[in-house]
Amino acid sequence: MAGESSAGGSSCSSGELAEMNNKNNNNNGKKKVVVVGVDDSKESFYSLEWTVENLPMLRKDIQVDDHQSSSAALFKLILVHVKVPAVSILRFSGPGFGDVLPRIEADLKNTASIVTDKVKDFCNQKLITDYEVEVWEGDARNVLCEAVEKHRADILVVGSHGYGIFKRAILGSVSDYCAHHAHCSVMIVKKTSNTNN
Repeated sequence: MAGESSAGGSSCSSGELAEMNNKNNNNNGKKKVVVVGVDDSKESFYSLEWTVENLPMLRKDIQVDDHQSSSAALFKLILVHVKVPAVSILRFSGPGFGDVLPRIEADLKNTASIVTDKVKDFCNQKLITDYEVEVWEGDARNVLCEAVEKHRADILVVGSHGYGIFKRAILGSVSDYCAHHAHCSVMIVKKTSNTNN
């Protein structure tokens, strides 16, 4: 059952962090898994920043309940970038389809490379050692739910683009879909108006 939470500027108390730490330590040494959907949007990167700042057990340099965490992080971070199939972008195109397809495919690969490099740099700067970056192809809604299943994730974190009713009805909301279909808790991180950047 997916639990939905909207975040923006809130953080866990030290008691909550200690409780999560204790649960993790009593989990037969198995780390909790956090899957974060990442793309080239500001909202997506903000959700990654929010996750790292508010789940300090991802980092080995943070103190939890007056104790330095061990050299290994308590959570494993899986960063999933979803590359849209080039054919889906051109599904309404006419003549010349074959000429444009390789260019769009190259652009999508380039975007995926930029996103993965950016999140790797961010994780290294924040001293996150236990992370993986994966590039999947397909519909982000389905792919993120599949990634949750594959990694047996405890939490899925997605950013909210803040679409209006009309745009959300046309494009579909990844966060809404995941909140109802992912088999783990879902954290929807929304950048508030009082948040910098």
